[in-house]
Amino acid sequence: MKPATTNNAINIKNKRASFDYEFIDTYTAGIVLTGTEIKSIRQGKASLVDTYCFFSRGELWVKNMHIAEYFYGSYNNHAARRDRKLLLTKKELRKLERTSDEPGFTIVPTRLYINEKGLAKVVIALAKGKKQFDKRQTLKEKEDKRMMDRMFKH
Repeated sequence: MKPATTNNAINIKNKRASFDYEFIDTYTAGIVLTGTEIKSIRQGKASLVDTYCFFSRGELWVKNMHIAEYFYGSYNNHAARRDRKLLLTKKELRKLERTSDEPGFTIVPTRLYINEKGLAKVVIALAKGKKQFDKRQTLKEKEDKRMMDRMFKH
């Protein structure tokens, strides 16, 4: 059976995360959704702004992920900012829980997409917060790269 969308156009990114954090390790996790939530994601009506992950009873959850209510949803429509469970292997969960407990480390979602089977996946990153001078350095490198690209085009 083919998925509803044949093109993989849904690719929602958390651009702010790469500016605020230095990524140490990344994982791809499944996400537990209701029917109206996956329909909204397929329409591209989701946002990863101000989202983060936390552990509760050995399970990984994502908090503050905004998935807009489905327009054609009825009385059983979902809450837009509810906590959603992420699906990873036990080995990955143990490793993440150990390292995220250390000071300075956090887990942030960086990308939400629909895979070729039609399932919603979240790319999460174990991240360490950047200092102000690191952020300035990142901006400087980005600007230098942009200038080099301009020079080579002419």
